[in-house]
Amino acid sequence: MRVVIAEDDVLLREGLSLLLGNAGIEVVAAVDNATEFLATVTTNRPDAVVMDVRLPPSFRDEGLRAAVEARRIHPGLPVLVLSAYVENSYAAELLADGAGGVGYLLKERVGKVERFLDALRRVAEGGTAMDPEVISQLLVRRRSDDPLATLTAREREVLALMAEGHNNGTIAETLVVSEGAVHKHIRNIFAKLSLPNDEAGHRRVLAVLAYLNA
Repeated sequence: MRVVIAEDDVLLREGLSLLLGNAGIEVVAAVDNATEFLATVTTNRPDAVVMDVRLPPSFRDEGLRAAVEARRIHPGLPVLVLSAYVENSYAAELLADGAGGVGYLLKERVGKVERFLDALRRVAEGGTAMDPEVISQLLVRRRSDDPLATLTAREREVLALMAEGHNNGTIAETLVVSEGAVHKHIRNIFAKLSLPNDEAGHRRVLAVLAYLNA
């Protein structure tokens, strides 16, 4: 796998480069600003990019904007965004094009090396890897007409794990239930949220997250 990193913090940038290199992942470039990132992606056409939400000069959302622009120029480019905080609007923006290959993790997850690498690989393969904390905040919203209120506690657990990008087998292992039970819960979730009963790959997760962010 060939990866481009965009991170302004030199220690984290170098740390990510070392971590990925040790895992056998080639870092073709590591930059500290959005302009150089976009140029590098066009030149190198990486298999995935890992980038900070906030980059120079304003340190607001330059990284996010660059990620969205990169996916516009190179449709389907896998993007794993790192953020120091949970900012739900960023997750919604990344999902807006309806394509796969999207991840949003808190920077603290990088320290959990295997989980971070697993998330990057899922994103590179066209899946999703949404941070559990982002999903948690989406699920605890309170709205009088919120369809999530119709879900059972178990269905909410299944929905959260789906949104993180896990397949039925992993969900079953995590919740210590059968895959058949997971399949039934997913059917019920889609029915209650009036979503198409499509369990093909990442599309089910994107559909659910897009609905939750609407």
